[in-house]
Amino acid sequence: MTRGIIASLLMCAGIMAAGADLQPGMKAPDFSALDQGGKPVKLANYLGKSNVVLYFYPKDFTPGCTKEACTLRDGFHDIQAAGAVVLGVSADDVSSHAKFAEKYDLPFSILADPDDKIIEAYGVKMPVLKMASRVTFIIDKAGIIRFKVDQVDTGKHDQQVLELLKKIS
Repeated sequence: MTRGIIASLLMCAGIMAAGADLQPGMKAPDFSALDQGGKPVKLANYLGKSNVVLYFYPKDFTPGCTKEACTLRDGFHDIQAAGAVVLGVSADDVSSHAKFAEKYDLPFSILADPDDKIIEAYGVKMPVLKMASRVTFIIDKAGIIRFKVDQVDTGKHDQQVLELLKKIS
């Protein structure tokens, strides 16, 4: 079986990620990674400036991940207007992210985490596989996790995110 098929089977079976159990109210782990353009991005860059929608997904170009990214693209201006930036994270490399972002015209940064450092720090790594589970964290300007979404609706994720951002004063 290929890695993608195995990941899909595990996601369908509901097998959750191993690692840290980050919950709302906890400080978000800081990170630094390269985005699809090779630009370094740090969580610390947004402290005091904007809320962060940090979404983890298994793999570029897969159906659910593409649908999720495109809904966030379509709702991007509303998310920005709500005072947030969007950062995607997967274990794919910069080159894969660059192709994915270009093909789907994604206006936000997608961070490459091939060593799983961010994925592990946020406790979203799938057991056995070198992939992230589909989980989104809403982090406020102070760097505190306000919401954790582990029941992501890939077709309406922008709306899920916007509803939560409205709750942050």
